[in-house]
Amino acid sequence: MKAGSQKKTEGEERVSVLWAAHQSESYKISPPYSLLASCKGQRLPVQISYSLLSPFWRATAFMETLSQHLEYLGLCGDHIEAEEDQILESLNGILLALTEDKQRSFSLLKESGIFLTLAKILKGNPRCAVKAAQVLSEIAKNEEMKKPCIEADLVPTLIPLLESTDQEMLLHAGRAIGRICYDNRNLQEDLVKVGVITSLVRILTDYAESEPLVHVDLLALCNLAELDTAKEALSKTKVAEQLVKQLRRAENHERLEIVFEVLQALAENDALKVQLVEAGVQEVLSEILLRLQGSSQAEDTCIVKAASDLIVSLLLGDGNCVRMVQVGVIHQLLDLLEKHVESGDVSVQHAALSALRNLAIPVVNKVQMLEEGVADRIQALLRSEMPPVQFKLLGTLRMLTDGQADAAEILGQDPMLLNRLVQWCNANNHTGICGEANRLLASILRHNRSQEVVKAIQEAQGVKHLVSMTTSEHAATQNEALNALAIASAIDLETLEGSFKESQLVQSLHKLLQDDNTSPEVKYNSMGLLCSLLNSGDLRQEIEEDKIKETLEQLCSHSNANVVKEAVTTLQVLRGEAPH
Repeated sequence: MKAGSQKKTEGEERVSVLWAAHQSESYKISPPYSLLASCKGQRLPVQISYSLLSPFWRATAFMETLSQHLEYLGLCGDHIEAEEDQILESLNGILLALTEDKQRSFSLLKESGIFLTLAKILKGNPRCAVKAAQVLSEIAKNEEMKKPCIEADLVPTLIPLLESTDQEMLLHAGRAIGRICYDNRNLQEDLVKVGVITSLVRILTDYAESEPLVHVDLLALCNLAELDTAKEALSKTKVAEQLVKQLRRAENHERLEIVFEVLQALAENDALKVQLVEAGVQEVLSEILLRLQGSSQAEDTCIVKAASDLIVSLLLGDGNCVRMVQVGVIHQLLDLLEKHVESGDVSVQHAALSALRNLAIPVVNKVQMLEEGVADRIQALLRSEMPPVQFKLLGTLRMLTDGQADAAEILGQDPMLLNRLVQWCNANNHTGICGEANRLLASILRHNRSQEVVKAIQEAQGVKHLVSMTTSEHAATQNEALNALAIASAIDLETLEGSFKESQLVQSLHKLLQDDNTSPEVKYNSMGLLCSLLNSGDLRQEIEEDKIKETLEQLCSHSNANVVKEAVTTLQVLRGEAPH
């Protein structure tokens, strides 16, 4: 029957009677149940306003309507190309029911077996496919509905739709796939295998200005980016360029956080790290840090930390570190530290400090950082009383002095810094800080060539800590101390003589040479230091009285050739012979 006919069918009469009964308070009859009533297989035009119903009858009517929509779609069977208007109306009915009562709707949907019908619509009815994808994206919000979606092979059915040029289709298909596969590693791995990465990067490239599509795309990348297979696939695309573009144009915290999460995951892949730096991510990070450095808002602080963390992750190889310093990241990190040392934001401090330390590794960076006064700014930050901050700042200063005589001379003549270092060397309750302070003292001496520095460290009472450092349980730390003391002895043994005797350096070296567990390199460096000490009359006497000669003779038959050679040389010096 067409709308406008004056003669009513039996079904229409029934709906009219029920509707009238519902409006009358004297009747206790159930209200009309559906938008679509059936009369001899034909759709009725009667439209019922649900807003007029009481909540109970409203919900009941929706569920009855949903049942009929599902029944109709089920009856379509293989003939999904027919009655497209009715299919669309039924799909819209499902969406409406989900809006009204999700739990009861999900229950009916699960029992109906509608998923196979949706798969057929997606495959064979282009006009209705977009709406079917939308229905699926809504259904997949429910955790319990994912299993029937998977069992109906809806994911493989949806994947080809990501090649569509219809943005609405891309949006709903992307959402549906993302929700069905969320937190399902096996399905996610399957997505990568069938090439979904290429589709996602294409969408991000072709529709970079479409906020809804970009959002769905980034969420999908975020879910997949933890997979090694996904990283490998992404490294063969131009995703780095697109992500940097999105990072640059992101205007709200939510978008920035999603992009940062994707970038952080991708930065675990060496090839992608290089691609991101080549795409200029460091410039964008620098801009973000500069823009937000003065903000005290919690959301901005989270973004600043994310940017700092990403910088740490991206510091792969000297090339990347150098580029970061060249674009001015170093001073923005220091600005952040100066701000957050006072506010006590530990998370930002840790991220920025880790980045600073890594940036100080390349030789070319050390020179530039020293020229730009970075060492002075780091020293100013040492006022912090937070052990983790102190630990990383000390490590950064040590990196800056490594191989840089000028830096060692400047730091080594700063009495305030030296006194603070000596205090930290006594910080037994913070072993990390204690160790790093000792290592910085050793580094200053090792890379220095100035008598003034040796005297300054002696006056600050730092020598005894370096002597203690020779007995460390770590061979690398022992060698740093031994080399530093040997160089200092060569520069000004007279100044150090008293401290060496007081700290029983000779006796410590003898124990190292006697101990079978001492590494060959430590034994070798211990004998090198002994040779320097023999230039002092008082220390030579201690060496002779401690009967080190016998130990050196035993070392002449050591299994390590370098140890043997150094033992022979030290014996010659001890005997007053010219070394051969």
